[in-house]
Amino acid sequence: MQALAQFSEHIARLIPALGSAEFPNLLVAMLRQLVHCDDATIIVYPGTDLPVIEYFEVPEGAADSTLDVYVKGAFLLDPFYLSASRDRNFGVFRLRDLAPKDFKSSDYYKNWYLNCGYRDECGYLIQSGPEGFINIALGKRRPRATFTKPELETLRDIQPTIDLLCQRHWADAGTRRPGVDLRGQLDAALNSFGSSLLTDREAQVIKLVLHGHSTKTLAEKLSISMETVKLHRKHAYSKLEVSSQAELFYLFLDSVMSAGDYNGGDPLLPYLRPGPAR
Repeated sequence: MQALAQFSEHIARLIPALGSAEFPNLLVAMLRQLVHCDDATIIVYPGTDLPVIEYFEVPEGAADSTLDVYVKGAFLLDPFYLSASRDRNFGVFRLRDLAPKDFKSSDYYKNWYLNCGYRDECGYLIQSGPEGFINIALGKRRPRATFTKPELETLRDIQPTIDLLCQRHWADAGTRRPGVDLRGQLDAALNSFGSSLLTDREAQVIKLVLHGHSTKTLAEKLSISMETVKLHRKHAYSKLEVSSQAELFYLFLDSVMSAGDYNGGDPLLPYLRPGPAR
């Protein structure tokens, strides 16, 4: 009953705050009282525009620039983003529900999630119109800290209310604005990454490596042997002049973030073209 009373008190403050700058702060305060978490982030994906950070906390020891890199291109590899944008999958999820097997061994995990300080993450994916959506991410940073089953049940129990409040507050997030489809451009750049240098199969392997798939899960997904996966990856690394997943990750980010007015094709072509120093 105490939790219900707390929830009711928070709702009484949230409803009058709809449409105000104070709403994200009050929303996070409520979630943190109902479910233990060390920090939270609210990311709004308006229509087809790039993501907008509506609320964030910088964990102690994390790089301040992490979110800047995220909104410029790293979000394309985020399992939460892919679940909502590609699969239109909405609800309450843990990272482990959405990420491929062995995701924690990927450089995306090492360079994004660990840099955030997260040891476990869960959150809401909330639909907003035909193309927009909202991601409320809750993180735990203590070693071996995980979201418990009762905590997840609490988040799911209040989901209809959270969905409605967020949809009302960010009502324009689902509206497709006229002009360039920025997220669509970056998605196309990711799909074409390395295509000018690699065979179709090599490019397919590299894309899955970027998304956090291990050699084993790659082999299962493509129905080929692990040795064949390793051979394709070796050839691709040689052609891209990288020697590790970390170098591949940064090559991808640099090329996509440098794409500017992307007009199709491999984003590596303009990135690698001789010109003024970057």
